[in-house]
Amino acid sequence: MSDAETHSGGCQCGAVRYRIDGHLRPGGFCHCRMCQKAFGNFGAALTSVPRDRLHWTRGAPATFRSSAIVARGFCRDCGTPLFMLEDGWPIYEIAIGTLDDPSACAPDHVVGTESKLSWADSLPGLPGHSTAEDRTPADLVKLASLQHPDHDTAQWPETDA
Repeated sequence: MSDAETHSGGCQCGAVRYRIDGHLRPGGFCHCRMCQKAFGNFGAALTSVPRDRLHWTRGAPATFRSSAIVARGFCRDCGTPLFMLEDGWPIYEIAIGTLDDPSACAPDHVVGTESKLSWADSLPGLPGHSTAEDRTPADLVKLASLQHPDHDTAQWPETDA
């Protein structure tokens, strides 16, 4: 990847959007208890982005202090977790799932393993199926996404002009 590339992302409602200038570093997966609670999940997939390469392009995230030295950013409208920022560090830890193309940043390490849930390693071995295999066509119509699309828009929600 070249430094000329850019990546965009944001929350699910579109109120907060960002741009990252340059290549993405490999991500990591954090199992610490704070990430579990902040993401409402068994952990968090994050990528490190230098502050000077991250630009908020729509709205601004709200923050919550999860510890004396860490702020967690999220969308105040929809609640999407966006980042972790440690005081004094020049790096944002951006939630990989908020990238418009999350497949562009695969984790290459795991941290916070002291809080790793006992069942986390069993996930890849579980049987799986697509949403369409589990729902009727009528259900799938009802599940049509109201989320912001995975690309920048001039405004959101889009209006007919």
